Amino acid sequence: MQSSPPENNRTRATRSVTLDDVAKLAGVSPITVSRVLNHPDKVAVKTLEKVQKAIALTGYVPNMLAGGLASKRSRLIAAIVPSIANSVYAETIKFFSERMRDAGYQVLLGESGHKQEQEESLIATILRSRPDGIFLTGINHSPQAKKMLFAANIPVVETWDITPTPLDVVVGFSHQDVGRAVAEYFVDKGFERIGILSAEDHRAQLRQQSFLKVLERKGKTDVSISTVPVPTSFLAGRIGMARLLDEGFIDGAVFSSSDTLAQGALAEIQSRGLEIPRQIALVGFGDQPYAAHTVPPLTTVKFDRALIGQKAADALISRFNNEKFDQKIVDVGFQLIERQTT
Repeated sequence: MQSSPPENNRTRATRSVTLDDVAKLAGVSPITVSRVLNHPDKVAVKTLEKVQKAIALTGYVPNMLAGGLASKRSRLIAAIVPSIANSVYAETIKFFSERMRDAGYQVLLGESGHKQEQEESLIATILRSRPDGIFLTGINHSPQAKKMLFAANIPVVETWDITPTPLDVVVGFSHQDVGRAVAEYFVDKGFERIGILSAEDHRAQLRQQSFLKVLERKGKTDVSISTVPVPTSFLAGRIGMARLLDEGFIDGAVFSSSDTLAQGALAEIQSRGLEIPRQIALVGFGDQPYAAHTVPPLTTVKFDRALIGQKAADALISRFNNEKFDQKIVDVGFQLIERQTT
């Protein structure tokens, strides 16, 4: 499901929310708000609750650097990814960081663990240091995270997905279109039995949902599904594929939500003496560097991870330099690469 328009199509603020704004909303003095932030134990309970409610409503985040900078620029960019162990995110961050560094900015990296609440906590912590911009992975954020980002009034670039209602700028591709493309490919190839080996993360589930919808329209409703937790791994791929095989899945095709899982699935299939692709065909996602060199080489979905990082950096740099950046939605597209596993 794509992210809904934030705050009923609310436009980005014209300035950052300040301590004075919080004080006005709470009906107290700025000194009282400051005391709540720094010495809450010295504030009456009712006053504390009023101020905390005002902070939550406005999305205000205290500025830990207030008065400490000669310039309003921190030259700091915050980037949040689901996992630093996943090389697909690492490659995007590498190219993003290089371009930002060339422009005179440093990137602070945070890991959300695929959890909205962890992302929200990271955003709150990061905003205290007043970064000049934020790089986010995905478009699925908590309401409070969105509120804080709007209140901070800094450039935000969302990546790895596409939505008609970005917080600011989005750079990525449609995961729904990926699911549809793979489903159509399976149907065109004439596979009768179809399975899914998928992680639990939001984008993998988007691909799965659209994949299943296409198959349903084609009259294929008996789809075997094996779901594994995040972060994914080679072992998770073997375990997930073993589950499908133990349930009698054979003579069909499997769509894996990542090349990492697909690599584990390949090993599990081969360990049981089954032939690929004659008995089981397999499609991955990500086109990792090893995908073309597995045995047999893996059919997979390719997208340009480097380009996502570069375009995300370009969007932020344009905003910092007050240059026109016409594209609010940058679609880098994807390609299904057919190899010998299908």
